Amino acid sequence: MFDKQELERIRQEQTRWEESTLKKALRAGERQDAEFRTSSTETKRIYTPLDIADLDFMRDIGFPGEYPYTRGIHPTMYRTRLWTFRQYAGYETAEETNKRFKFLLQEGQPGLSVAFDLPTQLGYDSDDPMARGEVGKVGVAIDTLADMEALFDGIPLDQVSTSMTINAPAAVLVAMYAAVAEKQGVPLDRVSGTVQNDILKEYVARGTYIFPPRPSLRLAVDLIVWCAKEMPRFNSISISGYHIRDAGATAVQEMAFTLANAMAYIDAVLERGVDIDDFAPRISWIFNTQSNFFEEVAKYRALRRMWARITRERYGAKDPRSWMFRTHVQTGGATLTAQQPELNIVRAAIQALATVLGGVQSLALSCYDEALSLPTEEAQRIAVRTQQIIAYETGVTDTVDPLAGSYYVEWLTNELERKAWEYIHKIEDMGGAVAAIESGYMQQEIQEAAYAQQKAIDEGRRIVVGVNRYRQEDERPKMIFRTNPEAERAQIERLQRVRRERDEARVRAALRRLEDACRDSENLMPPILEAVKAYATLGEICSLMRRIFGEYRPPTVI
Repeated sequence: MFDKQELERIRQEQTRWEESTLKKALRAGERQDAEFRTSSTETKRIYTPLDIADLDFMRDIGFPGEYPYTRGIHPTMYRTRLWTFRQYAGYETAEETNKRFKFLLQEGQPGLSVAFDLPTQLGYDSDDPMARGEVGKVGVAIDTLADMEALFDGIPLDQVSTSMTINAPAAVLVAMYAAVAEKQGVPLDRVSGTVQNDILKEYVARGTYIFPPRPSLRLAVDLIVWCAKEMPRFNSISISGYHIRDAGATAVQEMAFTLANAMAYIDAVLERGVDIDDFAPRISWIFNTQSNFFEEVAKYRALRRMWARITRERYGAKDPRSWMFRTHVQTGGATLTAQQPELNIVRAAIQALATVLGGVQSLALSCYDEALSLPTEEAQRIAVRTQQIIAYETGVTDTVDPLAGSYYVEWLTNELERKAWEYIHKIEDMGGAVAAIESGYMQQEIQEAAYAQQKAIDEGRRIVVGVNRYRQEDERPKMIFRTNPEAERAQIERLQRVRRERDEARVRAALRRLEDACRDSENLMPPILEAVKAYATLGEICSLMRRIFGEYRPPTVI
């Protein structure tokens, strides 16, 4: 991109500047109250064409809507269509969450994002002893198809796109969602939405796993293959860097571990004889935007380029839709502080702005009060309004990839990609993502990064306003939102009523059919769907699979 003679002239001028202007300024010293670095790399004082001398515009940057998609997957990006505003919501019973969904739709949110409670995420019914005290606390409780019907009562599934954050029992919840669509008279090929279904990152970062990695991978792949045929507009996997980052990973680790997991899923689907272009266009992602502004912008630019190269060059995808990296983003939950929680509004706004400048397709903001409790309606309204202000008042949507060409942003995009590839090659040498997870390698790397980050905060090298600097004395955080203690009892009563009223013989027959399929190699989605339609419970289905597949016990990581 740059003439060699011009680069040499810049090099000489930079040396002159360092020896004169900079040296004089340094006599007064630089700030000692902060680290000059992103989560992944040291940051220099200035960046010049010398830092991107090897950059090839057409190879590395190009034009939006064209390979390698560094600048965005659509030619006009937000000038034609804004990203999807999607707030994460769910608590107590399906009826209560249904009310919150309708509130968010009325506030201008076009898509829904479902949070499930911990028992649902772990495959337990609400009346299981393991679920006691957790029903409806961090999300909505879903035990049977009756709950899913109540959750989407009055919400037409051919008009609203729904994202579901569920992993270990993802196949069961998607089967329930499909059954509700059919009951509404919506053909499955018109149903749009996304399910996370990324079980590998659960072993790495989040912990809501049930079965060992390999049978879990089978379940995830069964869902991907089934959706490719039956629900072609539905994103059957949303590969998650979000939880990896929230667990303490650097941006580079978030990128590398997530892409390594993605390649494990692709390899497993290809082994089923499915063509890469038959499912890759429906692969979606969820990532985590934290507060280092330029690192986050560069991260999404680098991820798009890496994914385009992986799908086209590694897997031979021919459909340009397979090369496109389509991601949802949630602002960083781990960056929220219980101290002075109103400051989280500012953090989320800055993170959201970086996300938009990074060119993503869907966005949700972590609400300001989530470090204290589930978000209130007021907090969710502010989160939606923040997105609307960015979209309509700032001008950042007027031009595509407005930070392109910045010496720093282009260098940082390249540097994040380079370091991510180093991790990916190391994981490949171990035998791939599953082997790296089974050995505890990814978990160890994240723990070390999280420790280093916390140590920097404790020592004051990394400033967190309100926590280790600019604190308020005698501040007493209070819970802002409390779930109804009667919600657990109401949920259990509904579950027991469904059990009494269902056709028990039909349930038993469906579960026997599922057990036979688990012991065989056939796709598990059809028998799971049959069991769900018979109103078999989530716990009954997952307990059956526990007996056959076993339960996961993580390796010790020190």
